[in-house]
Amino acid sequence: MRQPAITPASAPTAHAEVGPPRLYVPEEVAAVLGCSAWWVKDRARRRLIPFTRVGRAYRFTGEHLAEIIRMNEARPALPQQQAAKAAPAAKSPAPQHPSSPAAPAARLRARPPRRARQSQFGTAA
Repeated sequence: MRQPAITPASAPTAHAEVGPPRLYVPEEVAAVLGCSAWWVKDRARRRLIPFTRVGRAYRFTGEHLAEIIRMNEARPALPQQQAAKAAPAAKSPAPQHPSSPAAPAARLRARPPRRARQSQFGTAA
């Protein structure tokens, strides 16, 4: 009996051939993340999220997508009891220098608007 030339995908092979990873376009990533494609491209351009560059196009693998989700994950705040215990230990009072009193901050004054400056020179409108 003849064996098929191409083995089905579900059949185990002696040497597992790993194909190239699936690459997603920014629009697909944006749809999964619930954001705009512009945001995805902008973050990739600024190198804030992982990506693959194919020519001039940004492409993303499943691993990239998982890492982007992990990077933007927000953890819940500490419960009140743990936060109260951790706060005194974490905060240490800043050392005060008794020899130098706190100097008053200089008050900043805003510049007058350009129109007001021009009128003082008597320009005709």
